[in-house]
Amino acid sequence: MNPERLQVSHPMGRYIIVGAGAVGGTIGGRLYEAGHDIVLVARGAHYEAMRKEGLRLITPDGDRTLPIPTVDRPEAVDLLPDDVLILATKTQDSAAALDAWAARPVSGGHAGTGATAGAVLPVVLAQNGVENERLALRRFSHVYGASVWLPAGHLEPGVVESRGTPISGILHLGRYPGGEDDTARRISAALEKSKFRAPVCVDVMRWKYAKLVSNLANSIEALCGPTDDPRAQELRRRVKAEGESVLVAAGIDYATDEERAPYVALLRMEPAAAGRPQYSGSTWQSLARATGSVETDYLNGEIALLGRCHGVPTPANEALQRAVGQFAREQRPAGSFDPDRLAELIDLTDQYRGPERTE
Repeated sequence: MNPERLQVSHPMGRYIIVGAGAVGGTIGGRLYEAGHDIVLVARGAHYEAMRKEGLRLITPDGDRTLPIPTVDRPEAVDLLPDDVLILATKTQDSAAALDAWAARPVSGGHAGTGATAGAVLPVVLAQNGVENERLALRRFSHVYGASVWLPAGHLEPGVVESRGTPISGILHLGRYPGGEDDTARRISAALEKSKFRAPVCVDVMRWKYAKLVSNLANSIEALCGPTDDPRAQELRRRVKAEGESVLVAAGIDYATDEERAPYVALLRMEPAAAGRPQYSGSTWQSLARATGSVETDYLNGEIALLGRCHGVPTPANEALQRAVGQFAREQRPAGSFDPDRLAELIDLTDQYRGPERTE
């Protein structure tokens, strides 16, 4: 299941999933079940569990263990010309992962040419936020963005639970900074045959900015839990309104709710199976696993950055960015913060904002 070095030729190409957590594990598992050659890349206890037992993938259509080859470092894989890298780490881990893989030599059709992954292989950024594509384009010539809507959880080593049905997720896909090509269409076709919808679009960042706006409330859920408390609902509206205002001020176009609605209708989330733990969004999961870091700097922090650049106040997003960062560093329990206290922090941030910028 885990040979020392992996080099496999496959007629449909090979997909190397860098970051085989909730999103990466679901994508890799579904592609594997559809007959594709897959390599999972993971770290620590998750890597050890999958190396020994395989990936346990739990979905509404079953619970099975998949014997997918798993490695913990790029040096364990001999890269081939038809390989596709799919990066599914959190954004705070992207630069290190991209550096590690971009310099790897590619053999096969490029043997003896000195070709590297960064020069010849496509990399797909199946991640939240909008910074990963810029990070990748500094290191890779062929970069593809993917806007990810994929309800899944990873709380136990070796286990990924995906609750999307009748498909596992929706991945709008396109070349970065724009356009479409045969590679995007090939990846899309593979995903479409693996229980995903993967529309190819020439303007993938419009979809990623729309996803960014929807992800801004992840921090509220991580801090206060998945609550319908009216106080939390008001905070969700506030962070979204700030995000939309900032994008308008920055002149950044994003997919509208009306554009997204037909895709939203394709996917529903099943409740947890009997005896399985409940989970919430990705930021909540990072706190629940006590990873010590979160991607909030690239979600709420992106809005704070753009707000400062364009003179738009973003106190709610700034306060959330700081509060979740503190929770992660101190490894405080997910969902343990009171919504009233969070609202107070936002008000304080607004008061301490300082004078308005003048042109």
